[in-house]
Amino acid sequence: MKQPIYNTALYLRLSRDDELQGESSSITTQRSMLRQYAAENGLNVIQEYSDDGGAVRTLTAPLSSA
Repeated sequence: MKQPIYNTALYLRLSRDDELQGESSSITTQRSMLRQYAAENGLNVIQEYSDDGGAVRTLTAPLSSA
């Protein structure tokens, strides 16, 4: 039986220790690990959210609790 493909979004969070360095290696590492996990588990990444250390309300797209 074929495994269903699910749509998903990635949420990347900047560590407070990395705030002053712009997009840090922690964000880059998170992105790489999450994309690899998604690919290995049949997850279709349709959106990526990145929290730059500010309040969640500053994200460029609203998060959904669907």
